[in-house]
Amino acid sequence: MAPRMCGAFWMPLGRAPIVKPLQGQALVWAMCIGQVGNLLPHVVVPAVMVQHLMPLWGMTHSQAGLLAASYAAGYMLAVPLLSALTDRFDARRILLRGSLCSALSTLAFAFMADSWFTGMLCWALAGASFAGAYMPGLRALTDRLGNANASRSITLYTSSYSMGVGFSFLISQIVADAWGWRWSFGITAIGPLLMALVAWRMQPLTPVSVGGHLLDVRPVLRNRPAMAYILSYGAHCFELYGFRTWVVAFWTFVVARHQGAALPEPVVVSFLASLLAMPASIMGNEMSLRFGRIRAITWIQVASGVTALSVGFWAGGSAWVLLALILVYAVTVTADSGSLTAGMMSYAHPQFKGLTLAMHSTVGFGLSALSGWAMGLALDSQGGGQVPEAWMAAFAVLAFGVLLGPLALRLSKSPSAEVS
Repeated sequence: MAPRMCGAFWMPLGRAPIVKPLQGQALVWAMCIGQVGNLLPHVVVPAVMVQHLMPLWGMTHSQAGLLAASYAAGYMLAVPLLSALTDRFDARRILLRGSLCSALSTLAFAFMADSWFTGMLCWALAGASFAGAYMPGLRALTDRLGNANASRSITLYTSSYSMGVGFSFLISQIVADAWGWRWSFGITAIGPLLMALVAWRMQPLTPVSVGGHLLDVRPVLRNRPAMAYILSYGAHCFELYGFRTWVVAFWTFVVARHQGAALPEPVVVSFLASLLAMPASIMGNEMSLRFGRIRAITWIQVASGVTALSVGFWAGGSAWVLLALILVYAVTVTADSGSLTAGMMSYAHPQFKGLTLAMHSTVGFGLSALSGWAMGLALDSQGGGQVPEAWMAAFAVLAFGVLLGPLALRLSKSPSAEVS
């Protein structure tokens, strides 16, 4: 009886939508809106961690970093299979199921998490669910686009990631302060249903048949230009996820250090920093189209590393200088995002797009999982999050990570790797 019931539930999800399918620019914009919805749960843990979860569960900074990193770890473990499956099945089917599971796993955190350990389990499940949504969503979009303006469409989709993160910071902190942290997870769990609706409205496609083992990544490893962007994307993700994990905690430290000053609240700073990321990514892609991707990405990542070191150096100084540096950092830390993904997609072999996406996400989110924990270790090793020297060490960790990006591009560069 149970298998028949499951079949009755899942089968309609793979059928063609009964309404007119989304196409062209309407599809691009719908995917961006769906992406924002899918990301509403994305940073709820970092957003409520300092004020709610750390005192409630008695966590150290290292434990808090691991809790936040469990999302990226779950993503990393699930994404190789789920992205590779888009070479065998229509990506919209995986996107639809991944979005539904993302909503359910976020609700699981709201109802079931009662300790650091159970929180890690629920948050890792949420990350694994998102692995069925983000890169499969990119594949579903690119499979339905022509080559014209593909770079701009991909960048628009990837940059909407940051808008979703911004609203995730904003909504989760406001709701947690008003009704408690469990409501933050419960309300943001509604967001992924938007992407599920968009996936249902897509025109079904039949993928080209691919031979070989599902997870045989050797064709991707042999693709040196694509691997250049994948490795540099890993450096970008290390920096970005570390920043997003700890930006609320850092600005909480700044506000506490300058009591009496009329400073913006952490919810405002985290929201603004995330919103700046979308135009930054678009601007970075336009730089790549004008000056070449490798050159533009190198400039951006070097500037980002220098900015991270500046934030750490000034951690004990003027709050207004720190605010300006944080907002500049919010631009540099995301300006290379769209260019890196567009570059990877431009070199992905048509038969191995899913595998290439899998490698891209595995490297990126694997290093993302490491960065939040590494920053927590740096904070604990230097006296905790109330000490300027600890934040200097934490931002130095981010600078070291992103400055490996240009090196990765040079090590993997081939004569054909530089394109506009």
